[in-house]
Amino acid sequence: MLLHARDISKAHGIRTLFSDVSMRVDQGDRIGVIGPNGAGKSTLLKILAGQETPDTGEIITPSAVSSVYIPQVDRFDDGVSVFDAVLDRAPLHASNHLEPEVIAEIALSKVGFAKEQWTAQASTLSGGWRKRLSSACALSSCANEPDLVLLDEPTNHLDLEGIAWLEEFLTSRIGGQAAYASVFVTHDRRFLELVATRIIELSDAYPGGVLSVNGNYSEFVRRRAEFVEGQTKAAQSLASEVRKDQVWLSRGAQGRQSKQKKQIDASALRQTELEQIRARNEAAASTGAKVEFTATDRQTKKLIAADGISKAYGDLRLFTDLDLVLGVGDCVGLLGANGSGKTTLIKVLTDELKPDAGSIRYSDPLPRVVVFSQHREDFDPTTPLGEALCPVSDRVEFRGRVMHITSWARRFMFRDDQLTQPVGSLSGGELARVHIARIMLEPADVLVLDEPTNDLDIPTLELLEESLSDFPGAVILVTHDRTMLERLATSIVVLEGTGTQQICPSLDQALKVLDMQASKSDTETRSKAPEEKTARVRDASQPKKLSYKDQREFDQIEEKIMEADERIESAQAALADPKVLADHTMMTQACHTLDEAQAESARLYARWDELEAMQG
Repeated sequence: MLLHARDISKAHGIRTLFSDVSMRVDQGDRIGVIGPNGAGKSTLLKILAGQETPDTGEIITPSAVSSVYIPQVDRFDDGVSVFDAVLDRAPLHASNHLEPEVIAEIALSKVGFAKEQWTAQASTLSGGWRKRLSSACALSSCANEPDLVLLDEPTNHLDLEGIAWLEEFLTSRIGGQAAYASVFVTHDRRFLELVATRIIELSDAYPGGVLSVNGNYSEFVRRRAEFVEGQTKAAQSLASEVRKDQVWLSRGAQGRQSKQKKQIDASALRQTELEQIRARNEAAASTGAKVEFTATDRQTKKLIAADGISKAYGDLRLFTDLDLVLGVGDCVGLLGANGSGKTTLIKVLTDELKPDAGSIRYSDPLPRVVVFSQHREDFDPTTPLGEALCPVSDRVEFRGRVMHITSWARRFMFRDDQLTQPVGSLSGGELARVHIARIMLEPADVLVLDEPTNDLDIPTLELLEESLSDFPGAVILVTHDRTMLERLATSIVVLEGTGTQQICPSLDQALKVLDMQASKSDTETRSKAPEEKTARVRDASQPKKLSYKDQREFDQIEEKIMEADERIESAQAALADPKVLADHTMMTQACHTLDEAQAESARLYARWDELEAMQG
């Protein structure tokens, strides 16, 4: 057992987030925590990480267990380099006796930073690399030996390459055992499908506010449907019993005298239980914000046609000779690494930017374009929520119907008492719902959705997908939500970031293209290795500038590396032995031996590079 949360409760002000939640984390667990926005998922994770204190309950963790917390937002001070950010988190006196510099080097290596990236400014990294750096900082804080990793919305703002890295990071195995146990809050359904071994949902739809299911997301959806169906049948059966009770009670005091007091009490208990089950069923039926987009009444079928368009910034080519047609019913997905040109392509298609070559034809009259931006910074943070939702008056007109601000707000799961709160106090998911509410009031021919899924809960995501599939116009969709792309995209433009692109008919094909790009990049990186090796040989023939002590260390280090590698192989063989796997003490010792050997090997390789660099 790595962690046991027992009867945890937490309230913010007068509002209870969750109560009496219990969960246990064991070695090898990968637990996904889901639930509607505002259910308290991030708060629960912070409590598990010791960042916040529960109002009631306790967290039990063995003293030898080491856990790390990777927050949703990755913040780094200006001017701090990648290496220094990680070094700053390394302990001065680690249990594995490694120096802080070596710990930082190992952590950066684990998350995929090349040595030439170490001097980059942390604050200038893309979202994907910032998440990797946050992971390296967390690993460094426990000398790269965590038992448990806690992550809050880890896939937000990651491109697909970053998500693939994170999936590998969390599911990697050492000697047949999972490298880390993990608990993560996420709304990424494909990520849950591929990574989770157990899923916990916080929701008022369940007794105790929690449903825990062993398995991935598909298994969770199946088991949840079974539970809700069973709860609905239980309510129907109990309602029948309550009706019988009411008939008997309606006969008056004379009739009730024939019943014992305990039967009267049982009738009251059945009534209370029925009310509780009905409240849970109502919560289960409340499936997120009600999303519906409005189209204009135009009859034109072809809205935007791009012929051979190209765009570059200086020497950076984004796309070249691209042909693309957007018509009614089309949903074009855009995929590519951060910085590959997705936002630029949107601006060119919507006439915000002119292409360097080629032309774009628009329907007559010009199509109305409505944009949902990933940045979501249109509102002054002091603006009251009510004003953000209804900027003109206390009423909105939606599809010919006038609605009061309270009804409009409830449609997006806002409470009446929130209308006077500033939008700066809203969560990411709540702010996303405000933007959806605003663009729903604008009739459109073309909807441009730039990362619409960030921070939205799963019920709202599913309703968003349903609304987009029914939208009688065209959609340009930029998202790394693979489930949404698979369900909606009629074609996917994969931007390679080198000036070329491919148009794919399905997500599977688009992912294969991205995999080929990644493989090509890896091959190019490996092709440089022989040159580096030749340079080392050439350097070795030159006069050495090492001290006597350093030279002696250099002469012996290769043999020490071989010894460490042999210990690694021996420990891995031990972990594959059924006798070791069956004996907890032997398995623990073998894992410890393997960790020590790997750490020593990494330290020796780092020292070897350092000594070689000191030579003339």
